[in-house]
Amino acid sequence: MNNLFKALGDGTRREILRRLAKGDMAAGEIAAAFNLSWPTISHHLHVLKETGLVQVEKKGQYVIYSLNTTVFQDIAGWLFEMLGIITENHPDGKGGVKDGQ
Repeated sequence: MNNLFKALGDGTRREILRRLAKGDMAAGEIAAAFNLSWPTISHHLHVLKETGLVQVEKKGQYVIYSLNTTVFQDIAGWLFEMLGIITENHPDGKGGVKDGQ
């Protein structure tokens, strides 16, 4: 999970994921959407693949990237679990440091 959040911590990777949320894309299409070098985009795609956020399929001469929605469901489940714990422990909506601390 640590690597997953580290991957999501980068703005370029989040933008790649936003674009893939709209539909599958070839690696070249992804690269063309950014003003970055191919090695930089390739690195970002590699990180997304290694963390399981995207899936890769070779179709002829193209490498097609798509979201791995299962991972996003797992993340959402964890976040909702955390929200439930926070709400249970702080029903007034206030959390964190108490006054004077």
